[in-house]
Amino acid sequence: MPVCSLPSIPSISPPSTTVFRSPFMAAHHHYDSLDNYPVPLSPPLPLISKDIELNRAMSASSKSSLFSLSRSDVLHEDEWLIALNKPQGVYCETILSSVQSLVNDCVCGSGTQSKKTEFHLANRLDRDTSGVILVTKSHKAAAKLVKAFTYHKVKKTYIASCVGQAPKWKKMTIKSGHGRSKFGAWRVYAAKDVGRTLPGGSSVRDMETLFEVLSINGDQSNQESSEIDIVVEEKSSVELVGNKVAVLVRAYPRSGRTHQIRLHCQYLGIPVKGDVKYEGVYEWNGRVYDGHQLHAESLSFEHPVTGSSIVINAPLPSWATQG
Repeated sequence: MPVCSLPSIPSISPPSTTVFRSPFMAAHHHYDSLDNYPVPLSPPLPLISKDIELNRAMSASSKSSLFSLSRSDVLHEDEWLIALNKPQGVYCETILSSVQSLVNDCVCGSGTQSKKTEFHLANRLDRDTSGVILVTKSHKAAAKLVKAFTYHKVKKTYIASCVGQAPKWKKMTIKSGHGRSKFGAWRVYAAKDVGRTLPGGSSVRDMETLFEVLSINGDQSNQESSEIDIVVEEKSSVELVGNKVAVLVRAYPRSGRTHQIRLHCQYLGIPVKGDVKYEGVYEWNGRVYDGHQLHAESLSFEHPVTGSSIVINAPLPSWATQG
């Protein structure tokens, strides 16, 4: 297959604001709701997702005891940090438990004595999301990076391969609410519901993502480069016109909510391939997907100890480079 390079990450200027109002995809007519609680605007989990997700979880767990990292997985390392390229289908906890052996092997090979290091995950990725994962080697670095992530001082980019309605936009910022519904699933809520209490006692939090279309069916997007800004207030009704298309997007999350990119892709009518939990195709063009196609492309942040600017990029998986 021909290999194409992705456009470089551009600088982003704030857009003007419009409001997106519409009811959700025609296939969904009923949503769980409780009196006095905010109503989720994205649909409940599809029934097909339960068994598929269970099988994926069992497969990942069975592989965890055999998993090990190699030096080729290391993207950056210094006295306080180590960044790794996490593969798809591996839990973050598996990565963390493998780091000690990786570092010890390296130290032993150098002939120097090592002191006990306490490793901490600075960020987390879903089981089937690949890409940059950051591990700290000291409490000082861990505390500062937790604060940096909490206050959105770390810039992140992701690449997602999606299938759905061809977007009519080149860049879009979507702002919504985010929270757990009555049965514990993560859902999209109206932006106006941010701060309201949900079943279980948690509250709706803000969620914001900028998306950029990179290609449609393998061809680079030629849409106008103008950016639109939507504020979610009602259920989405992105209706399929014609055939579904393959859409490659770059996402810039401006908040750090659980399943954020996956939820926003679903709401926009371009769910991530293989993401059966959020209506992504399980099979496409004769291929069955073992997991969703989402990749943590880069992290940019100020080093927690030295203060220097750090940019870490993970090599792109084959599905993100082949047209």
